[in-house]
Parts: sequence; C-alpha cells; structure tokens
Amino acid sequence: MNFLKLVPNIFYTDISEGLKLFVDCLEFIVGHDELNSAQPFCVLEKDDLRINLFQDEQLAKEHYPEFRLVTNNIEDVYAKVSASHPQLLHPNLDKVTLRPWGAKEFAIKDTQVGIIFQQW
Repeated sequence: MNFLKLVPNIFYTDISEGLKLFVDCLEFIVGHDELNSAQPFCVLEKDDLRINLFQDEQLAKEHYPEFRLVTNNIEDVYAKVSASHPQLLHPNLDKVTLRPWGAKEFAIKDTQVGIIFQQW
C-alpha cells in the first residue's frame, strides 16, 4: 500500500472560526469553496497539506480534534503566530518549550481545534 496524504475533516459550528485559524493565522489558502452553499464546506491547502472544513453543528459538538504540525523553523512560526493571533495561543503551552521527550513545542486553539507545533 502506498499513501500520499492524510486529509482530515474538521467540523465547526461556524466555519468562519476555522477560516480565521487556518487561513488568517496559518496562511492556508482556499482551494475549493462551497462556503455559500446550504452546507458550507471548503478545502484548505498549504504546501503539501490539505484540510476539509465543514460547517455542521451536530458533528462539531461531537468532535474536538487535536493535530500536530511538524516544522523545521518553530521559532519563526511562533513569532508570526504570536504576533498576529496571540489570542489563539494555548494557555498551557503558549511559548516554545523544550519538552521532556526532546521536541520543542507550542500550541494554539480556537473554539473547535487544538494544534501543537513541534520541532524535533
């Protein structure tokens, strides 16, 4: 078996919250847009990453996903995110921290998703 990507589906009560996090803060682009449909949906892309965002109140209440984004430049990512969207920094990991397992990490969260940035 050969796989090329893992593409998560993320559900929001209000999809605009996801767009703030992924597009405004993390600089993903909207590759496919059905935001004005009866069931708002879009595909977000950045580099080789892809995420499907859905507006679905019921599924959003059932799921609170957490992801790790691995980077080779965590200090740069932290500088950009903390300057542009400090309100998203997770209170338990709001600075780049060397963790006991040897990785540097910091985290952000919004109303629906937690993201841990990691550099080994």
